[in-house]
Amino acid sequence: MTNQYRSEAPASIHETMEAPHELGAIDKQTMREFDDSCLTPPASFPPEAMRALREREHRSQPVFARYLNVSKNLIFDWERGVKRPGGPALRLPTVIEKHGIQSIA
Repeated sequence: MTNQYRSEAPASIHETMEAPHELGAIDKQTMREFDDSCLTPPASFPPEAMRALREREHRSQPVFARYLNVSKNLIFDWERGVKRPGGPALRLPTVIEKHGIQSIA
């Protein structure tokens, strides 16, 4: 999986920082903070976008929930705006949007 950087400049800088990290000149914590500043954050999914994505993939809420490994009630709550996806659950819809549901099947 390739990293998605904010632009070419952070990608180049990040690549440059990997060598000192591998040599032990930069500790893991510093590299993690650097990763956080360079990588593109996952897109947010408003309720209507989540529903549109599910419908584009021709999946019911229970089936879509199985693909994302969450409960069908959670999908229902996301689509109503009661809750918002976070963490891995936020990244997966981004992958599905870009590559289709089969990319995580």
